[in-house]
Amino acid sequence: MSNYPNKVKLVEVGPRDGLQNEAEPIPTATKRELIHRLADAGLPVVEATSFVSPKWIPQLGDAAELFPSIQRKPGVAYPVLVPNMKGMERAVEAGVEEIAVFTAASESFNKKNINASIAESLERFEPVMALARDKGMAVRGYVSCVLGCPYEGRIEPQAVAEVSEKLITMGCYEVSLGDTIGSGTPLKAREMLAAVAERVPMDKLAIHFHDTRGQALANIQACLELGVATVDASVAGLGGCPYADGASGNVASEDVIFMLQGMGIDTGVDLEKLHATAVWISEQLGREPASKLGRIPVEKALAPLGW
Repeated sequence: MSNYPNKVKLVEVGPRDGLQNEAEPIPTATKRELIHRLADAGLPVVEATSFVSPKWIPQLGDAAELFPSIQRKPGVAYPVLVPNMKGMERAVEAGVEEIAVFTAASESFNKKNINASIAESLERFEPVMALARDKGMAVRGYVSCVLGCPYEGRIEPQAVAEVSEKLITMGCYEVSLGDTIGSGTPLKAREMLAAVAERVPMDKLAIHFHDTRGQALANIQACLELGVATVDASVAGLGGCPYADGASGNVASEDVIFMLQGMGIDTGVDLEKLHATAVWISEQLGREPASKLGRIPVEKALAPLGW
């Protein structure tokens, strides 16, 4: 018997995870407008940017300029990603109220991505977490490669559970489980989530699927059956992983919301506004939305359910 939640929180990662690998520079004003449009559409969490070194991710080199310029909407969280203490100090200076830290369930991926072992990455977070506690800032954790790694292949669910538990113990209020290369299928996704949920309460877990092989929506539905109620997604299906060949992008927010609303699950999101935002940002980037819904005119896209 399914245990679908009555309400799902969607964490919008488009402005950060979605835009970070875009080759052409995106104006700060465009990023700010995207964040404003997403918040206006009812997204409760809009991940705004990352205070990472511009040498690593040039596209997000304007974080210190962008974040203070956001007109923050009451009731909306605007977390930012921080890779280390230097990034944390810059985030604090910019007025950030919530941060996210990231590691992986794969040693090889961590080495390639952040040049550190899993244990070393967690050690880097200790002073970050301490400062966050001192400042009263919430901290979210990300775990990459929870279903597969481009270097190691399949990742054992217990490895994911171990890293997730450590992040919660360190003080993260929530851990997002990321299928970075989009290799997961519904049964494998459920198996992984169930293993993690044995060590971390389900209400502290989120799911983050890439749609590389067209399995993201199916994986999300399978995990919803276990009771998870927080889903990461990216408007217009923006994003991908620079270290994972073929990782075409995150599952699209508008496709996820369409599915959830069709299941009678409350999200608080205005799908028409979200659809319009997907079309708008894709126009700014000079291409069609990667989502299925975004390629259909709004009057036709929402017609089947009378929206």
